Amino acid sequence: MTFVPKFGVARTEDLDELGELLGNLFHGGLDAESWAVERSVLEPERTLIVRDGAELVATATAFTRELTVPGARLPAAHVSMVGVAPTHRRRGLLTELMRRQLTGVRDAGHEPVALLWASEGQIYPRFGYGLACHRLLVDCDTTELRLPDPTAAEGRLRLAKPDRCRAELARVYDGVRPDRPGWSSRNEAWWNFVLSDPVARRGGATERRVLLHEGPDGVNGYALFRTRNDWDMVGPRAITIVDEVVTDDQAGYLAMWRLLLTLDLTRRLTVRGAALDEPLLRLVNEPRRLDARLHDALWLRVVDLPAALTARRYATSIDVVLEVTDDLLPENTGRWRLAGGPDGANCAPSTRAADLACDIRALGELYLGGTGLGELAAAGRVRELRPGALTTAAPAFGWHRAPAGMEVF
Repeated sequence: MTFVPKFGVARTEDLDELGELLGNLFHGGLDAESWAVERSVLEPERTLIVRDGAELVATATAFTRELTVPGARLPAAHVSMVGVAPTHRRRGLLTELMRRQLTGVRDAGHEPVALLWASEGQIYPRFGYGLACHRLLVDCDTTELRLPDPTAAEGRLRLAKPDRCRAELARVYDGVRPDRPGWSSRNEAWWNFVLSDPVARRGGATERRVLLHEGPDGVNGYALFRTRNDWDMVGPRAITIVDEVVTDDQAGYLAMWRLLLTLDLTRRLTVRGAALDEPLLRLVNEPRRLDARLHDALWLRVVDLPAALTARRYATSIDVVLEVTDDLLPENTGRWRLAGGPDGANCAPSTRAADLACDIRALGELYLGGTGLGELAAAGRVRELRPGALTTAAPAFGWHRAPAGMEVF
């Protein structure tokens, strides 16, 4: 029989079937508790589905959240839950879903960029997504790691349960987020999501715990972590699993990490989303012992080029004409003059000769300030059309903080 896909938008009555599809696609299954967590942030009106007759065979969704970018915060489509049933691969469904989703975001005119976590890095570049943010995966033996002695009063540490200190967590996070590209806004629903703790997803570890740091004016830092018990023939070898450490207080940062690295009966520590400029790398006595490994994090797609490049700030003054190609969203194709600096910017069509040429994917990689213009030029991803243009433009696209992606959505 000829397959005629039926594209549509999810309704509430589709969600349980959607959960079954996602459980099959990602090989983990979704128990009732875990699916309730996922469903709590799902926006049916932003969830595209495809049916083959009565069978749900493909989907893609987006969440409505704000993203911190260099010097600004802006609405961004947080793309997730993308997949096609194994029985319906190689039929163009993913391509059509991506086209419809990005066109819809563009037409709505509210979100200049989209971003996602990729299950496989080879999938999304063909839709214009660029790797905008890396993370470090740390899995280390802590027995020989040491931190410097405190040079200032470190305040007070206390343990708490997540539900009993949510207001403090939100206040600290919102205070730090404006200075960290790659972090997303968290309303009440998203705090519920972040702090959710289904038993099936603990991997044999304890429930999540919160470590709070209090300074003279109250709580100014927190860490989310759990531990997993382990023993061998010579004694304890428990593991500390750290999800987030958030603070802008240096003494508090040091105090929290000192505790996390030295918990009784633990001998190892794991961090899944450390930033490339994580201070811990500069504080421990032997950075090599951290065994930090580079991994991809956020992939970003510029949807509305002039709006996106106008929205962020630039580390130095810039005045450059970009020749950009975008096969999926042709509105972005053309010559664009970007002029601005630390206090603001403007991007508009230009008839001036282009200084640099690239595709839309390269702009996604540059957008959060974590990828250098020179890196992309060395890889042949950006072409210099006017001699000297790279040298003058490259510093502007950087930022004083590396982008960080610690929350998988």
